[in-house]
Amino acid sequence: MKVAVFGLGYVGSVTAACLAANGHDVWGVDVDTAKVDPITQGRSPVVEPGLDELVAAGVAAGRMHATTDPRLALEGADVSLICVGTPSTPSGSTDLTYIRRAVEDIAIASRTVAPPASGFHSIVIRSTVPPGTVDEVVAAVLAEHAGGDGFTFGTAMCPEFLREGSGLADFFTPPFVVVGTAEPRVGGALTELFGFLPTEVQVVDVRTAEALKYACNAFHATKVSFANEMGRIFRCYGVDSREVMRLFVQDTSLNISPTYLRPGFAFGGSCLPKDLRSVLHLARVNDTDLPLLAGTLATNDLIIRDIVDRVLAGPGREVALLGLSFKTATDDLRESPSVELAERLIGKGYNLRIYDSIVNPSRLIGANKRHVQSKLPHLERVLTDDPVEALRGADLALVSTTDTEVVDALLGCPPARTIDLSGRLGAAVEALPGYEGAGW
Repeated sequence: MKVAVFGLGYVGSVTAACLAANGHDVWGVDVDTAKVDPITQGRSPVVEPGLDELVAAGVAAGRMHATTDPRLALEGADVSLICVGTPSTPSGSTDLTYIRRAVEDIAIASRTVAPPASGFHSIVIRSTVPPGTVDEVVAAVLAEHAGGDGFTFGTAMCPEFLREGSGLADFFTPPFVVVGTAEPRVGGALTELFGFLPTEVQVVDVRTAEALKYACNAFHATKVSFANEMGRIFRCYGVDSREVMRLFVQDTSLNISPTYLRPGFAFGGSCLPKDLRSVLHLARVNDTDLPLLAGTLATNDLIIRDIVDRVLAGPGREVALLGLSFKTATDDLRESPSVELAERLIGKGYNLRIYDSIVNPSRLIGANKRHVQSKLPHLERVLTDDPVEALRGADLALVSTTDTEVVDALLGCPPARTIDLSGRLGAAVEALPGYEGAGW
């Protein structure tokens, strides 16, 4: 395929060289001759191990080119990959000036060059951009600067996951290749373009692909800060946090895994809130700040407050709460966010009927019993042993359990409004009128 790569900084140079190394005819475009000239001379414009050799090989083979003229790159090209910078503005927002300029250059250049044989050209954003950029910004620029005759454009987001210092290895062995597009021809073109990679191309919604890179980088930043906060507090106790984290990452069932990484309701139970508060107390007595972990408790409370606010904003006063324990398949009510949610709603005058397939007030003992008595002293009065009964007459269902009988009850007698707190109720429930996700 002939590929135009707009922007020859770190991402663009690595992308262009790697595609050329696998047989594609790649044309890099940049307004800065300080980036174009080194490539034409067979050198990389950026420092990256192995990239000089890859660029030299691509140029020598006649598969890698660089120019300041978008028309040379676009002539007969199947795909344009936009790899320009998206810096922060002083307010912290994303500056999309270079994205707009690159799309405008493509549209204008297409008026004077021959289209690809298919007549279809894919414009693909590789830069990190906010959700909605492709649908709104790119589409608006294309509408304003209509392309030439013979060109039909499709758009997509294909985020890159390259780390400086290991960019070539990251390109050739990516964790995933994700293409966000509503146009099947773009998905097909990029599947062909990246067909040499060992990872299957996943075609998803455009905004999902745009959001993915932010989620990844935010999590990476969080991990760095988390490890540093652990080091800051454990140092006070003579603990080598490097050894702690060496052991920590060996747990790929819970610590480094998909577990817990699903948007949903708040965390609770007998361990997480208590132990988090204990770590924060250790920090206080040692005059140490742990803002990330302190913010974790604040974020957890915001999730509960958000659900309460959404209930208050809607009509009706009759609420069915399906699931009371802190997670499915246990009767542990200690620091259950569902108990906290019930307490707040009752305090605001809502009539609750609660169903939980396991919770039985007569069998609660010890700290579990004391906790629920302090939060919901009238639990026996509002608890029912039938989800259908809990839903009868309800204006709203708040669902934190995935029990089969609850799903069946929701499908059999759905309320006007359902807020899913688990994210695992299934497609049939999500298709119900009035369905809402907790955070999606």
